[in-house]
Amino acid sequence: MSREMRRYTYGPVLSRRLGRSLGIDLVPYKTCTFDCVYCQLGRTTNKTVERREYLPVRSILREIEEFSWERIDYITLAGSGEPTLNSKIGEVIEGIKSISSTPVAILTNGSLLGMRSLQDEISSADLVIPSIDAASQRIFEMINRPHRSLRIRSIIEGLRAFRERFSGEIWLEVMLVKGLNDAPDEIELLKSMIEDIGLDKIQLNTVVRPPCEDWVLPLDEREMRAVCNLFRGRAEIIGVSQAADVGHERVAEVRSQILELLGRRPCTIEDVSGTIGLHRNEALKQITILEKEGLISSRVFEGVRYFRAR
Repeated sequence: MSREMRRYTYGPVLSRRLGRSLGIDLVPYKTCTFDCVYCQLGRTTNKTVERREYLPVRSILREIEEFSWERIDYITLAGSGEPTLNSKIGEVIEGIKSISSTPVAILTNGSLLGMRSLQDEISSADLVIPSIDAASQRIFEMINRPHRSLRIRSIIEGLRAFRERFSGEIWLEVMLVKGLNDAPDEIELLKSMIEDIGLDKIQLNTVVRPPCEDWVLPLDEREMRAVCNLFRGRAEIIGVSQAADVGHERVAEVRSQILELLGRRPCTIEDVSGTIGLHRNEALKQITILEKEGLISSRVFEGVRYFRAR
């Protein structure tokens, strides 16, 4: 299968946490239970808690099988929305295990982990990385803008119930936004609610890529350390610096390909993604960096944004 034909897989990309990771999309673009203010992919277009087979399992596994010979550290169910919304996630994991010995990780906002059926479906995963960004309902609604049926205390209790049944590792991520969820009282409340869950890691992150809301700001290194200290040695910082997030050789290759393409003709994000064989998320990330560096420019024509090399 050519890279241009890939629809459900992206990468492998180098991740600061997971090493060389093959990403898997299980739901359509921006289908999620949340509409987080810091999301780099933009506003959620389908906010839902309905679980169904959004994308076909057989097609997903067929693409994954193309990478069974590559050296990959993790096969990661993540992508452009909330992966646990796919009701066939268990079949995807079973299928991966039948064709590869590579560990399976799930990146999730954790909103559905309290569902016993979902707990059963993902029980054979090796690593689950849920995110909880608030402990109070008010801050939860401000930062995650969840589906109206979701309550943060129920989500935290769902994580607790999942921990009791799941034998793999759980790394909890907390995304910190300046002036929103970084107050000491909010952090202390969160710490008190999760400290006895038995998490393998607590990882503190902040906004390091362009968010969907312009007013969203990151914490600086000093502020991140201050929050980390409130966890009294139980947390680690994974945010602040982007430099270690990607491999230099891979970035250089992708940048060169994008600049060459945009030097020939103006392109949309989708054009770049399809021509080079990048997942849309990765194309968006690299184009944003190149535009900030002044190497490319953009112009809106007939409501569509086009990019070209300067």
